[in-house]
Amino acid sequence: MAENGASAQRTSSDPSSSPSAYREGVPCWVDAQLSDVEAGKRFYGGLFGWTFEEDDGTEEAGGSPVCARLDGEPVAALVRKTDGRMPTVWSVYFHTPDAGALADRIRAGGGQVVVPPHPVGGLGTTALAADPGGAVFALWQPDGLPGFGRRREPGSFVWAELYTRDTEAADAFYGGLFHDALFGPDAAPDVGRALVSDVFAAEMPPHFLVHFLVEDVAAALDAVARLGGRVRVPPFETSYGGVAVVSDDQGASFALLQR
Repeated sequence: MAENGASAQRTSSDPSSSPSAYREGVPCWVDAQLSDVEAGKRFYGGLFGWTFEEDDGTEEAGGSPVCARLDGEPVAALVRKTDGRMPTVWSVYFHTPDAGALADRIRAGGGQVVVPPHPVGGLGTTALAADPGGAVFALWQPDGLPGFGRRREPGSFVWAELYTRDTEAADAFYGGLFHDALFGPDAAPDVGRALVSDVFAAEMPPHFLVHFLVEDVAAALDAVARLGGRVRVPPFETSYGGVAVVSDDQGASFALLQR
């Protein structure tokens, strides 16, 4: 979608992909920054059964996005890195009706706008930001592309967990930013937050961890190993299901969630 980009067709049969289906602050897209997109296709196609198509010709500074599809519907994108110094990561995008206004609120709340809002073809407007603790996330103001064609199904996005060093500060920042869409009483059913030290080494930087739903974590871990990936954190139980943290064969980390 952006300089840490993504792209997909403009239509979807899933009613949850219409712009009105997303409140501000609800995750609406994910993408991975990779050095080798062809290798990414092999890995994620083998793991989740995704198929891929090239971008429709829109060229972005962050590389040429490749849309991943599940049963024909857009679920994610793989983006070719143009600078080897860029991190190899999965990023989560949060819906907003006004990326410019939200960027102003991010700055006012003590966050940072890393890449200012800018249009992506006729698909929408995006920006890259970081919260006061340094966790990076993206914004998406839709035009032609509302977001996921499928979500909360095996092989698609199901959860984003913010790992932070200060949960109270995170609640305050995101509550003011997204009007409690993330961590308030009426929060989105696919976002949570926890202390970094609950799962990772204390020195791990704060970050959002993208989760994909699987029917069987053990079988998925076998597939990750077979495809050249690694298990970063063995399976553990959470309030939202059984989770394992893995990385692909290029080092991009993500989680597998079994409910």
